Amino acid sequence: MKISRRQLAGLVPALAAAQTAANKERVVLASKTYKYEDMAVKQNGENNQRAVFDGKNHSGFGVELHITELGPGKAPHAPHRHVNEEALMLRTGQLDVTIEGVMTRVTAGSVVYVNSNELHGWVNPGPERAQYFVIALGKEG
Repeated sequence: MKISRRQLAGLVPALAAAQTAANKERVVLASKTYKYEDMAVKQNGENNQRAVFDGKNHSGFGVELHITELGPGKAPHAPHRHVNEEALMLRTGQLDVTIEGVMTRVTAGSVVYVNSNELHGWVNPGPERAQYFVIALGKEG
């Protein structure tokens, strides 16, 4: 595909504007405390999620943290893949975690790390609720 100078001249400002808009959406995170009882709860059936923060660190690296509680037999969403990495820390309960087709049951206190673009997902096998923290590293927008 060939692009003329005229087309390129029109494309460059549009790309710059899009990048600026994307950067404005991601705030630079400030030092702060996040009290559990003050976090808004987003309910989805038997699942609850609390968004803790979502922004950039001082060097512009995207980082997002949320807390999820899954009901027995529930998953937060279908297995998926994305560019950013994720670390999951299981506080209570257990999860059946599948990464690239390999399932592992993890118990309270376990940590899961998922590389970029790997197919992954998890489900709470029960019988009690599972609570975990997810940190998305390198998350864009």
